[in-house]
Amino acid sequence: MEFLLDPNLWIAFAMLTALEIVLGVDNIIFISILVGRLPPEQRDQARRLGLGFAMLSRLALLFSLSWVMGLTADLFQAFGQGISGRDLVLLLGGLFLLWKASHEIFVEVEAREQHGPPAADPAAVKAAGRKLFLSVIAQIAIIDIVFSLDSVITAVGMVDRIGVMVAAVVASVGVMLVAAKPIGEFVDRHPSVKVLALAFLVMVGTALTAEAFDAAIPKGYIYSAMAFSLAVEALNIRARGKRRALAGE
Repeated sequence: MEFLLDPNLWIAFAMLTALEIVLGVDNIIFISILVGRLPPEQRDQARRLGLGFAMLSRLALLFSLSWVMGLTADLFQAFGQGISGRDLVLLLGGLFLLWKASHEIFVEVEAREQHGPPAADPAAVKAAGRKLFLSVIAQIAIIDIVFSLDSVITAVGMVDRIGVMVAAVVASVGVMLVAAKPIGEFVDRHPSVKVLALAFLVMVGTALTAEAFDAAIPKGYIYSAMAFSLAVEALNIRARGKRRALAGE
């Protein structure tokens, strides 16, 4: 138990937990967008399952470090550039994120119902609801694997104790679990924020695709753009609220 008194261990834990939370922001946004398609009574369960899978996928990758680090070895050459297993995962995940975010933006902008009107038959309604729920969980699982891979590789580069990495992952998912519901509800209340969040996912998908070809876009640029856009949108929301209040008076 003496190692628990080591201040370096706690510093590493705090830094890694903070990093995992920051890296999980895009994951929370993606989960919030998808969960918003479900009936209100199913959303909490979908959030818990989505973040639970995120934690399990991170822990599974942490306990198979040799395999994860082996993913950085080139599998083949394409256009004069080595392509590794990690590159393939990032490329497929980035393309999936680009497709999904673009599709959701189209649905929002065109104001169309993605799944059509509900069926009259109660059994058909129940079956359609179950299918939608499973589809949302499957999509969350796919993108969780992509985000987990990058997160774990980053963690391995920062800390050499598996226990610290596991504790940081569990703590960060706990924080995200608390934050996911209010973030999701805020996004649902403000359609313009939802479109902005989807635009963030397009940026993240582009960054993942570029990183697969060793053209990494610094995460600081992406997060700075996200923070600036959110600040501007917060001012717009405040201005709209004041206009409504004045109109009501």
